[in-house]
Amino acid sequence: MESVAGHLLKSGSVFAFLATHRTRLFPPELFADLFPTRRGRPSVPPEVVATVLVLQALHGLSDREAVEALTFDLRWKAACGLAIIDTAFDSSTLTYWRRRLAASDRPDRIFETVAAVVSQTGAVAGKTRRALDSTILDDAVARQDTVTQLIAAIRRVAREVPAGAEVVAAVTTSGQDYARPGKPQIAWDDPAARDELVSALVGDALAVLAELETRHPHGRGLDAKQVEAVALLALVAGQDVEPAEGSDGTDGRWRIATKVAPDRVISTVDPDTRHAHKSRERRQDGYRAHVVVEPDTGLITNTALTKAAGPDNSDATVGIALLADDSTLDTLDCAAVVGPVEVLADSAYGTGDALAALDAAGHQAVIKPWPLRPAIPGGFTLDDFTHHATTDTVTCPNGVTRPVTGSGAVIFGVHCRGCPLRERCTTATDGRTLHLGPHHALQRAHRARAGLPEHLESYRRHRPMVERSIAWLTRGNRRVPHRGVVKNNAWLHTRVAAINLRRLLTLGLHLDHDRWALGTI
Repeated sequence: MESVAGHLLKSGSVFAFLATHRTRLFPPELFADLFPTRRGRPSVPPEVVATVLVLQALHGLSDREAVEALTFDLRWKAACGLAIIDTAFDSSTLTYWRRRLAASDRPDRIFETVAAVVSQTGAVAGKTRRALDSTILDDAVARQDTVTQLIAAIRRVAREVPAGAEVVAAVTTSGQDYARPGKPQIAWDDPAARDELVSALVGDALAVLAELETRHPHGRGLDAKQVEAVALLALVAGQDVEPAEGSDGTDGRWRIATKVAPDRVISTVDPDTRHAHKSRERRQDGYRAHVVVEPDTGLITNTALTKAAGPDNSDATVGIALLADDSTLDTLDCAAVVGPVEVLADSAYGTGDALAALDAAGHQAVIKPWPLRPAIPGGFTLDDFTHHATTDTVTCPNGVTRPVTGSGAVIFGVHCRGCPLRERCTTATDGRTLHLGPHHALQRAHRARAGLPEHLESYRRHRPMVERSIAWLTRGNRRVPHRGVVKNNAWLHTRVAAINLRRLLTLGLHLDHDRWALGTI
């Protein structure tokens, strides 16, 4: 195919590059550990599968669509080295390879391979800036309401747990037919009818859980998948409901909770997907893709996919961890670096812990600080109070000095009585109380530094390229193709590898004396 139509491929395209260099980029030995014996070894060459995985991630195709492209698109055939008359493999082959990769010691080896190319070209060597950012990716399932989740979770237990169907049939008393999916027929506009249904379903769920605990104490005798089904039922039975008015729950009366539970599971089909807020008005369901970007080139040097919400999945927590694990930072020629590495990010990364981690690593935070909100509009903020580090005291705008307690509180109390500045300071009857975090001094210094012209100029100059990298990542791929963090994280790494490869080709990727290099040939 390459000899017949290879000249028709656009020079500098990913298709043309893979047609020439796929075996060099993805040699068979790169995947040898996936098949330690001859048993189960697929007949499709590994460089062909790797090429299809890259093209699939780059163009946002399903397995079936990718195989169709390999069958009918001459560019795909040329990139994979197939003849025009060659047929493609079955789409299940891609699923098989992804499963093997996920179970291996190096599940992201395609990403690592392209990262090695980036390193060899020197594209990011000596670059003294990194940018942190994230974006929400839509999930691949529909959001479920409380009733649907309760029914689905009970049905899953009946299906997956040994004798689960027998347990469900024996202990449930609502009359709901759990053999049938979907919602029961009730008057949904009647609050009393809804509460009655919720009470019945929660009662059934609690009865099933109690019986299963009797038969399998602490999950004994159940495998991981069965334990997960039981745990999911317990979760959905408690996250969205609360005792009905005038009830403590012991009488079996429940209603849908008026507040959303933190880290709420929104689908039993994909328990990892979450609600996320990009703003107060804009809410999305799905996952969060985190990236570390070199802003001069737009290359993504590290990435991870997490749940869209949760205490361990915040931008600051994940972003700082990715930066610490960014292997390209190890390639910096320290003798040629003037000053520390600058880390650009928005205010989501401006937490005290994040600033402390960056400071400990020797990086310079070029991050939008968290805005200070005065207790009274137009009044005094925290920065209007002077902190004396040597004596660990704080002086207010009226000149009153108070000590910082062991918990970080500064209590002015009675000193606010008769204060001429009180109307600009607090409305609390007991007077103003400040709460200083463990990294208060570092955050205060950062806020002062963020107002300097050089800080603002660096942020405004280098930030736009990061937004462009995010646009490349999400264009045509705003929705993840799989369920669960693990599978979608693997897809994200392959997607980033494909985007980085395309970007390298734009920068002039070529072989120079058997080494990857950038620029004109």
